[in-house]
Amino acid sequence: MSAPWIAAQSQALLAQRGHAWLLQGPSGLGQYSLALELARAWLCDRPTPQGACRQCGSCHAIDVRTHADLCVLMPEVQMQELGWPLSEKAQSDIDDKKRKASKEIRVDAMRDAVEFSQRTSARGRGKAVLVYPAERMNQITANALLKTLEEPPGDVKFVLASEAAHQLLPTIRSRCIAHTMAWPDEATSLGWLQAQGVSAAEAPQLLRAAGGRPEDAAQFAQAGRSGKSWALLPNAVARGDVGAVAGFSPAQAVDALQKLCHDLLSLQAGAEPRFFAATDLPPAAPVAALTGWWRDLAGTARTVEHPFNAGLMLEALVSQAHNALNSR
Repeated sequence: MSAPWIAAQSQALLAQRGHAWLLQGPSGLGQYSLALELARAWLCDRPTPQGACRQCGSCHAIDVRTHADLCVLMPEVQMQELGWPLSEKAQSDIDDKKRKASKEIRVDAMRDAVEFSQRTSARGRGKAVLVYPAERMNQITANALLKTLEEPPGDVKFVLASEAAHQLLPTIRSRCIAHTMAWPDEATSLGWLQAQGVSAAEAPQLLRAAGGRPEDAAQFAQAGRSGKSWALLPNAVARGDVGAVAGFSPAQAVDALQKLCHDLLSLQAGAEPRFFAATDLPPAAPVAALTGWWRDLAGTARTVEHPFNAGLMLEALVSQAHNALNSR
């Protein structure tokens, strides 16, 4: 079953008419989950106002990733993570080491999706195209989608899900019905996290680390992070201890350090910290040092997915943090 805040949004969106939706909001609120729920309901053999029946042949075909009338467009790395099959050519190229799995939605895959949208429905319930994360389309890929999105064949629906909708082409956004993801309240999020196997003791700290976004908190738990290690991170970084980010990818380290910098700036402004408990934070450095550190982190975030040496990058990030936090 889907999370309660996803189910409520799915029911509301299914009651609306349209052929293209854009689900937007920050990470961790369930854009992909909601997009899949919509596609599942559109294609279901026995749909209800609440959504798909989850028992018919169509629902089963989605569960096992073989539905002939569902086209999923994602970066290949995410397709692999979520169990969606790649095209034969793409899989062959990657297996033969001709190239690595892409981190963007490839234009070849988009052209295949446009061709898919023009074919007759295999099961007679129409077709669905799911694009996630939509901001991973480059301009060429997005332009390949534009005309079909504006004048779709009669029985195809699109759902684009994005954690950075501002990066999409305005022409893409204007052709979709926009839906801003709802934030679940803390009690709902904590209940859901515990249902996912996160302990009652860990759930509040991990939810705080995720800024109140439950799916991000669940990913932290799955990655083996603990509330205790999160609480210890600020002072460990202030000491220059690289072990504080052991097991983090550079992108995850930048995210954690941006959260720490945010909370220290909040304290300097007289506001409450958001991601860490105030008692877990080191003495605040001068505002000038923190704002300079924030600018440096923002610059790093723009290139963090380049194939740098991860170990050296983590050392550099912690050294940078140590210098900023000990500036007086």
